[in-house]
Amino acid sequence: MKFQCLASSLLFASSTFGAVIKRADGPQFRNGQPIDGKGKGAPIAGGTNHQVDLANPSNLGEQSTDAGTVPNLKWRFSDSKTKIFPGGWVREQVVQDLPQSHDIAAAQQHLKKGAIRELHWHRVAEWGFVYQGRVLVSAVDENGKYQVDTLEFGDIWYFPKGQAHTVQGLDDENEYLLAFDDGDFDKVGTTFNLDDWVAKTPKAILAKNFGVPESVFDKVPDKNPYIQNGTASTRKVTGGNGELTGNSSYVYHTLKHPSEPVPGGGGLFYKIDSTNFPISTTIASTFVVLEPKGLRELHWHPTSEEWLYFHEGEGRATVFIGQGNARTFDFSAGDTAVFPDNSGHYIENTSATKNLTWIELYKSDRVADIPLTQWLALTPADIVAATLKIDISVVEKLKKQKQVLIKGT
Repeated sequence: MKFQCLASSLLFASSTFGAVIKRADGPQFRNGQPIDGKGKGAPIAGGTNHQVDLANPSNLGEQSTDAGTVPNLKWRFSDSKTKIFPGGWVREQVVQDLPQSHDIAAAQQHLKKGAIRELHWHRVAEWGFVYQGRVLVSAVDENGKYQVDTLEFGDIWYFPKGQAHTVQGLDDENEYLLAFDDGDFDKVGTTFNLDDWVAKTPKAILAKNFGVPESVFDKVPDKNPYIQNGTASTRKVTGGNGELTGNSSYVYHTLKHPSEPVPGGGGLFYKIDSTNFPISTTIASTFVVLEPKGLRELHWHPTSEEWLYFHEGEGRATVFIGQGNARTFDFSAGDTAVFPDNSGHYIENTSATKNLTWIELYKSDRVADIPLTQWLALTPADIVAATLKIDISVVEKLKKQKQVLIKGT
């Protein structure tokens, strides 16, 4: 009897659910259902995460121009495993999370006031962007030159491969985006932590190296702390071969520099690469603010993959990978993505009221893109018109200057 009652309840729920969907008119993508309102699709009857479906209508088939097979190009930091420590936390996105991201791995990292990301270095370059609080960065190069600098919102650091460095939190809560020019960042031999090395070295050797008694190292942690609590540094560094300044500086104070021209009038676009931040030879970046309903114009990048971190707002992008294959993705704060090398794409702000803010990274010494409109405008108009089967007068009016961010309408 209990089984019959349960079965009846399930059948009733199923039929009721189906009836609700059938009665609705028009597309149901925004209600989390793969129904186009024109006779295609049907409700999801099996297990699903409805909140994820609601946030990703493009995955349900909303864009009728999507076609072919395009691998997943999106990863949410919320799906990353968070590692917590006494002074903060970190969560990563590496190639094992997003297999299409060969060039770039990334992390969000949080430090409490005074907390220290242990002294370390990497086999790869490290890039950082501060988006909350203030941090103190300290680094030393192979020539005995050093840099100690305070960074706040929008500021960037770049530590070349093998450069010794550390980061300390200065405000009550401090957070930043980290990126590395190798998608497989977690493999052995990529990161070298100070405590880890010292703990694995015989004390007699340490004493001889530093010229101190062996007992000095009795309290060195057996396992590196990664992030540890501390007190904000007040000491000044002097000596050595002087400070790293000018073209050798590891730090770029983004918002103290003018943004790039945006003829399309749709927002703000900051470019940070080796042309204005000379030390950053393997990671080029942009910091973008796109106004409501604005469009990052159709384009592609000739030098590398494009890796993205979405910081605020909601957006959408269709990625074209050639031979009729295209897929649309929806993005919100905390999402990362990678667009394959030379793939055509755009980014649209889908909000009518809020800005969309994101960061673009490239494993390259410079930011380079080729806009679709500019390409066509600088190609003989009759060839373009014949190819697209459009009137030549339309082609002749195409803008010959990069628009970058097009104002929403």
